[in-house]
Amino acid sequence: MKKAVVLLSGGLDSATCLAIARDRGYQCHTIAFDYGQRTRAELAAAERVSGELGALSHRVVELGMGNIGGSALTDHSIDVPENGGDGIPVTYVPARNTVFLSLALGLAEVLDAEAIFIGVNAVDYSGYPDCRPEFIEAFQTMANLATKAGVEGRPITVETPLMTLSKASIIQQGVALGLDYGLTVSCYQADASGNACGKCDSCRLRRLGFEEALVKDPTNYQ
Repeated sequence: MKKAVVLLSGGLDSATCLAIARDRGYQCHTIAFDYGQRTRAELAAAERVSGELGALSHRVVELGMGNIGGSALTDHSIDVPENGGDGIPVTYVPARNTVFLSLALGLAEVLDAEAIFIGVNAVDYSGYPDCRPEFIEAFQTMANLATKAGVEGRPITVETPLMTLSKASIIQQGVALGLDYGLTVSCYQADASGNACGKCDSCRLRRLGFEEALVKDPTNYQ
């Protein structure tokens, strides 16, 4: 069977990506990152989702992105915004998706996987530059040039099945695939038990998505 590496944060989007990859017939290997993020509960959620959806393996890679700082998700001296705002928000983690995809690319080569699935989205998102189609296209070009697989004519494809979907459409697709969103944690500042703040951008988009999808929101809010 064809194999895929799925980036799994523990949130709504990445969990849907895993469900989609499995539905497309891939044997899935999930990878999560302990990068110094404020919310530790998302790592436990990623492990739950990976197990529930039958991934063949789940890895947690430790990264020292907290040593770089520059984001409200890795630096506790920067408050998580709760009103939205203009421009790229302080919850943007510099170079995060570039680093994550690079490590997933290495794992895909080791596993002889055909694809990498990542849940980036250019519709209901917070303005992050590394969630845009242009970024994925550029990374795909780099991956084709930088890997043994790519040079030998077996390019590893970066799949972004959620790129043009609204949050409501993502939720509806996940529900149709039998995904239990109660397993996921999306909040930027969830507590140790995974209870969401209900105020940050991620909570706001998630809550609105369930409302527009006409699906009951299973999120536990503080």
